[in-house]
Amino acid sequence: MIVYKLYLKMGKNVIEMLLERKQCFEKRCKGTYYFANFQTIWEFFSKFGFAECTFARKNHNTFGFLLAYSYLCTQNKEVMEIKKAEFTLSAPRESMCPKDTKPEYAFIGRSNVGKSSLINMLTNNKKLAKTSATPGKTLLINHFVINNEWYLVDLPGYGFAKRSKKEIQKLEQMINGYILQREQLVNVFLLVDVRLEPQKVDLDFIQWMGASSVPFAIVFTKADKISAGKVNQNVEAYKKVLSETWEELPPIFITSSEKKQGREEILDYIEKINKELKG
Repeated sequence: MIVYKLYLKMGKNVIEMLLERKQCFEKRCKGTYYFANFQTIWEFFSKFGFAECTFARKNHNTFGFLLAYSYLCTQNKEVMEIKKAEFTLSAPRESMCPKDTKPEYAFIGRSNVGKSSLINMLTNNKKLAKTSATPGKTLLINHFVINNEWYLVDLPGYGFAKRSKKEIQKLEQMINGYILQREQLVNVFLLVDVRLEPQKVDLDFIQWMGASSVPFAIVFTKADKISAGKVNQNVEAYKKVLSETWEELPPIFITSSEKKQGREEILDYIEKINKELKG
């Protein structure tokens, strides 16, 4: 909010004008790259860095419109409020998961990608998912019921955790069985460490979900660990690799559990799907 208070003054007159002509403004900006894809000032900073903002500031109309649109988005955007998040059960296989029909959103990634921290950040509960200094502690399918409306599902990680061949095979069967057989599953959030170049283990998992027609989104984690420019560079590199085999890229989110970056965007995405399911 400090960022808004500091910069909104520069676009005050524009904001007052556009609040009166809101519909016209939104129609005008609908197809504009900056306005359509950056709904907050912070996202703009994260994408381009402060140097670009300084440059844009010289053009008062451009920067004023950006500020105004950001202001309108924050005033009218409905963000899901998580009032209740509770652990339900841990299951060793899909057939032992909850029997009701609530939609389920699964989170999975390499075993050191920061999955538990992300889940705790999304739910505003630091103790909901257990975090550990030792990667790969999640060994079951963990269900957390959110607002008594949908399930957040914490799946075992894959990758670096030290496991025997028998244990790896068992975990693969558990993960594959849940993702391919669970009727209540509506989306998988695949977590990727934004600090790293595209990893084969992640790319293989993405290709497998695509070939299996599994709806999924990519969530880049740990964005606070490197500069905003490096984040953008690494995400673009990932998109380039995926574009070699994908005609249309899946939804992409950039997050930081420490700074709660990306929380509203992910929850908004889940809320939209839930509304569509309800018809």
